[in-house]
Amino acid sequence: MRRASGGRIDRSRTLRFTFDGHEYTGHPGDTLASALLAAGVRRVATSVKLGRPRGVFSAGSEEPSAVVQIEAPFPEPMLPATTVELYDGLAASSLPGRGRLAAEPDPARYDAVHAHCDVLVVGAGPAGLAAARAAAAGGARVILADERPEPGGSLLGTGESVDGLPGAAWAAATVAELAELPDVTVLPRTTVFGYYDDNYLIAVERRTNHLGAAAPAHVSRERVWRIRARRVVLATGAHERPIAFAGNDLPGVMLAGAARAYAHRYGVLPGRRAVVFTAHDSAYAAALDLAEAGVEVAAVVDVRGGTRDAGGARPAPGAEWAARARERGIELLAGHVVTGAHGDGEVSSVTVAARDDVPGERPAGGGGRSFEADLLLVSGGWNPVVHLFSQSGGTLRHDDALGTLVPDASRQAVEVAGAARGVLTLAGCLADGTGAGARATSGAAARVPEAAPEPEPAGEPYWVVPAADHSAHFVDLQRDVTVADLRRAVGAGLRSVEHVKRYTTAGTAHDQGKTSGLLASAVVAEALGVPVAELGVTTFRAPYLPVAFATLAGRDRGALHDPVRVTALHEWHVAAGALFENVGQWKRPWYYPRPGEDMEAAVLRECRAAREGVAAMDASTLGKIDVVGADAGEFLDRLYTNLMSTLKVGAVRYGVMCRPDGMVFDDGTVVRLADDHFLVTTTTGNAAAVLDWMEEWLQTEWPSLRVHCTSVTEQWATVALVGPRSREVLAGLAPGLAVGADDFPFMTWREAEVAGIPARVCRISFSGELAYEINVTSWDGLRLWTSIMDLGVVTPYGTETMHVLRAEKGYPIVGQDTDGTVTPQDLGMAWVVSKKKPDFVGKRSHARADTARPDRKQLVGLLPEDPGLLLPEGAHLVAADVLPEPPVPMLGHVTSSYRSAALGRTFALALVKGGHGRIGERLYAPVGGTLVPVTVTSHVLYDPEGARRDG
Repeated sequence: MRRASGGRIDRSRTLRFTFDGHEYTGHPGDTLASALLAAGVRRVATSVKLGRPRGVFSAGSEEPSAVVQIEAPFPEPMLPATTVELYDGLAASSLPGRGRLAAEPDPARYDAVHAHCDVLVVGAGPAGLAAARAAAAGGARVILADERPEPGGSLLGTGESVDGLPGAAWAAATVAELAELPDVTVLPRTTVFGYYDDNYLIAVERRTNHLGAAAPAHVSRERVWRIRARRVVLATGAHERPIAFAGNDLPGVMLAGAARAYAHRYGVLPGRRAVVFTAHDSAYAAALDLAEAGVEVAAVVDVRGGTRDAGGARPAPGAEWAARARERGIELLAGHVVTGAHGDGEVSSVTVAARDDVPGERPAGGGGRSFEADLLLVSGGWNPVVHLFSQSGGTLRHDDALGTLVPDASRQAVEVAGAARGVLTLAGCLADGTGAGARATSGAAARVPEAAPEPEPAGEPYWVVPAADHSAHFVDLQRDVTVADLRRAVGAGLRSVEHVKRYTTAGTAHDQGKTSGLLASAVVAEALGVPVAELGVTTFRAPYLPVAFATLAGRDRGALHDPVRVTALHEWHVAAGALFENVGQWKRPWYYPRPGEDMEAAVLRECRAAREGVAAMDASTLGKIDVVGADAGEFLDRLYTNLMSTLKVGAVRYGVMCRPDGMVFDDGTVVRLADDHFLVTTTTGNAAAVLDWMEEWLQTEWPSLRVHCTSVTEQWATVALVGPRSREVLAGLAPGLAVGADDFPFMTWREAEVAGIPARVCRISFSGELAYEINVTSWDGLRLWTSIMDLGVVTPYGTETMHVLRAEKGYPIVGQDTDGTVTPQDLGMAWVVSKKKPDFVGKRSHARADTARPDRKQLVGLLPEDPGLLLPEGAHLVAADVLPEPPVPMLGHVTSSYRSAALGRTFALALVKGGHGRIGERLYAPVGGTLVPVTVTSHVLYDPEGARRDG
């Protein structure tokens, strides 16, 4: 319920929101969690495995239970209600442990910046603010980042004062002072989520999330900060840790410090009658503040105090804190534990027993008590937030007094201050932060802000209330992992806490075990009979908090992530009605349908034009790499399976590249332009990979070679002129070029003017027909193409026709007819592998017994028995006409399948085990529930003699 006054909310304004379809109100400054608690909503979510009700457990980013789905203004799943700032029009719903991704694209903007600073301070609590002020006073460039909307950290959730001001007011004044300094950057709503080598940290700033539909469209919703800091001060605070007992997952069970924060920061009382269960003095401050705010505190149940049995004393509650509780009229039950929380969907009563009367604590006999309560506050002590420190390469040590892990040493220039290193008093945090900030700049000691002295809080590490059955003692509330689950994992033989984590899923949810991690380790350590210090905890990995993929991508999405590349002829293709397909990043014309034509009719028409007349294709997308240098020939010899250094100037040679394992990597042509200058062409999709491959070998294996490689793909426009009449057309376009078969032989190139444009013309064919590839600068590409098309006799064709033409000739497409396990020999191209060269990449692998197996998958042709049946690409091939019981032995699969105008039927290419020895055999392809018979043929199905190549 909402208090009549108090809190840091703006009560003058009312915000309206919905949760699970019900309308509620709140105020600016509220979180969704605080507004729901103020409205009396206790059940906020449902657990993922067991379907148990879940409520608000904490007040910050460590929240394990109250995970919600934001529905409007844009769907966003799995957000802790404790970190969702309330805004007008917010629509949210509870979740059963799993979120729902948005079906529509995210309309928001995201961006990123790079920043450098002398000192990065992470956390704007008392230690962080003191550190930032001291560092700034020393003249440092400072970045202060904090995940909350306003500075202050723990000061926002307590009634403590600094320098005579209320803590929150002092924090606001300090930040205002820092913000006025030119070399200080203050980043609220900014979570530093990753710490990497060389003091490189990454943060995400939530810039407009809190504005909802009112967010300006021109401002990025979130921004990634990539920060390089000379020194880092981590003032990340501490998380209160829970204690496992029966029913500790019910709504109404809450961390004591969280309830205190709701009262002070939001003016919200999470319940009317409370029991406080603690093993640490800090819970007494929460009990006293809540009692002052109007909550009836029925009892403080402290595990400390009393005796074990034969006079063995336990640590006692802090004397001053105990006295204050008694003065307030709060019953103190020292040496007691909560044995269970009870209620129908939420807490309505709490059972308490003397610690000595609990099974497992050497029971001495006796009964327990029951308290009516709707709020059960828990505090097992505090765990420093060491996530970023650990990511920095820092080591942790176990502090026996605190019962937790604290920072030890790091290989990087980082210092930890305040509660993040186990300092739990306000005065101690202020002094610690001031010292850290001053040391970060090697400056003089700065003045330490003053705070009222408080007794040093102490506690006893206490993890689990013993019971006969631990199936309702929850450790990880988000994953429904109990003490019983962890002990079962140990019973299964697991000894590493990392293995237990994966076996049980403890610590794998959105919160990454912020409240459950050390508790889980303690349970496992107890089951193994080893100290927690020896067992350790699971690895603290980035990101500290979940970060949306859209945020990480920033502006690097859509066309900015995967650019749409078009050729110089693209506008003509669009005007001609071409349909396009994506090849790599390129938009390539797929086919050019005429009115009334479907794809099949258009492609058959284009194929006939190429085989019977003349046709042209925009081949500009083929990768083109200039390889220049005195050792260029030697370099290419090492990369290609055949010799390139013997190529004469003016000649062209086809070549294949293999990976070190001997498998085909890419293919293309090599054009020798000069003694020290080659032009290498690659497949469209592999152009960047081939260039990267070349650079890798040059820079890491052969740095002595005098070679430079440069991509020139976009500098050249290429038109493939194909068909029996192509020589006639070229002669008319280039009257100065001798195009006769003897004057311009196959696999050579010439320089000439084509349509009045300086061009490099290559006699190359990827169709088996007489063909030329005409290369001009990209600026002249459209003029060349229109000159060809204006003749009125040339048919434009697209990539689908190109695929049909090349497949009829058995020319493989790397990546379609190969799958990374295919050698040149498997493709029937043993002729392209030189037996003269001493070495090339992959040569040794070709000598392995495995690459010579007769049952390797090899490229063959397939002719379906039904000449009209088009086999689906990817279809498997089997030997029997009746499928045996599974597993069915597969002989191979179809890689390419087309309808051929030249063959007058359908055909396919396939990779088949021992395919070269199966020519003439009948195999079967399962298609649509039937077995389709096919005949294995040579992969060269059209003009196997190559008679059409020269016209």
